[in-house]
Amino acid sequence: MTDQPLSAPTNVVAVRRVEVTAPCRLHFGLLTFGRSVGRQFGGRQFGGAGVMVDGPAVRLVVTAADRLETAGPLADRAREFACRWASYVGLPSDVAEALACRIDVQSAAAEHAGLGVGTQLGLCVATALTAWFGRPPLPPAELARSVGRGRRSAIGTYGFATGGLIVERGRLPDEPISPLECRLPLPDAWRFVLIQPRVDAGLSGVAEQTAFDQLPPVPEHVTAELLDELHLRMLPAVRAADFARFSESVYRYGRRAGMCFAAVQGGPYNGPRLSGIVDLIRNLGVAGVGQSSWGPTLFALLPDERQAREFIVRLTAALTVRLGEREVELSLARPNNAGASISG
Repeated sequence: MTDQPLSAPTNVVAVRRVEVTAPCRLHFGLLTFGRSVGRQFGGRQFGGAGVMVDGPAVRLVVTAADRLETAGPLADRAREFACRWASYVGLPSDVAEALACRIDVQSAAAEHAGLGVGTQLGLCVATALTAWFGRPPLPPAELARSVGRGRRSAIGTYGFATGGLIVERGRLPDEPISPLECRLPLPDAWRFVLIQPRVDAGLSGVAEQTAFDQLPPVPEHVTAELLDELHLRMLPAVRAADFARFSESVYRYGRRAGMCFAAVQGGPYNGPRLSGIVDLIRNLGVAGVGQSSWGPTLFALLPDERQAREFIVRLTAALTVRLGEREVELSLARPNNAGASISG
């Protein structure tokens, strides 16, 4: 990886259409954070684990145009990422003229729901423009740098490239992105049910940074417990395709990591409403449940498609009868073990 700007892209010659589709990210929780780096976690900050799932996918298409155009959901964000990429590769100051193409965002979930949509959109834009202008593919870390992503969590960056379950080490002060610790495929049969209450979006940007500034540093013994959960239980369960052990480990890890945010969230989950839904899911006999990032997206892990669909029916009824919840969107997602796809 180089710290020098890349040369400006050459004119488009053959490729007239590029399509990129990316999975979304479920984040199980961070390993550590604090106001100062110190000894904790070997001086690393953040780190953590998560998985990539196939939906809701981010999909965009790049075609020819006289100047830069963006359309579709999150079109303004796509334009912002395109301009960042252009600056990174050293394009002239008139970016709109230099980026003579149209970026159509054909599908994208709302940002700040805990699904890593911003990162996936940014990486889709960078990947599509890199291909559109005939440049060699960029490695994940550089791809993220080109659009200003990966400063805190790198799970979505590595997951964009490879899919699967991702564990990242955490970032040292002089590292642009956290190194990859481990990547494992999940069994294809497993399913994630996504539970999305219609509530305010999770924290992001300035509000997220303010929250981190207010939180006490994660004690070293908590980081050690989370690392033990990962390396002694969660990862061995994936390697053995042991659904029951993996489910319980994901719940324990997420709850322990979530407690580090209790001063802002009020508990291991973001507010009493989400906490009530987590308890309900556990009472329905589903062990693997957690909150992705700041929420509001929750997830429940089921062993196969049939049981996942049956669970959606049971949960829908229970949400209404037991909690009086009516404005909750439920969807089914498969593990993504391949990462993003590109064609054109």
